[in-house]
Amino acid sequence: MKGLRHAKIKEIIEHRVIETQEDLAEALRKENIIVTQATVSRDIKELMLVKTPTSDGRYHYALPKEQNIVLSQSRMERTFRDSLVAIDYSLNIIVLKTLPGTAQAIAYTVDSARWPEILGTVAGDDTIFIIVKPPEAVQQVLARFKALVQP
Repeated sequence: MKGLRHAKIKEIIEHRVIETQEDLAEALRKENIIVTQATVSRDIKELMLVKTPTSDGRYHYALPKEQNIVLSQSRMERTFRDSLVAIDYSLNIIVLKTLPGTAQAIAYTVDSARWPEILGTVAGDDTIFIIVKPPEAVQQVLARFKALVQP
């Protein structure tokens, strides 16, 4: 359901001027997709929608221009080398320890890499949990991470 809703949101904002979360919720309801304001807010965050100005000075939701750009390997290596402090794991969870305030940046590079073995990341200030599936792929993912920090 979420995938369908996200696709419909993209379609709506590409073809209509949507200024508020309520406008988006109403547009979805007209498409027979019933949502709450909290769901719309979460969808906006997950889709990384941005507010861009219109010609008349108002703002509307749009997809970010960088949406389809995947970070380069060299950028990922720099981010890891500059910020990663330690790597550990347990079962199918890899834990990355970073310098304070840099976990979000590393998690973003991991998410952007779109490695099929990684289900997702959860980042705090200096710690990232990475869920790997299947568990047998943990060693392979660990090796990739370690290769990123080696000179």
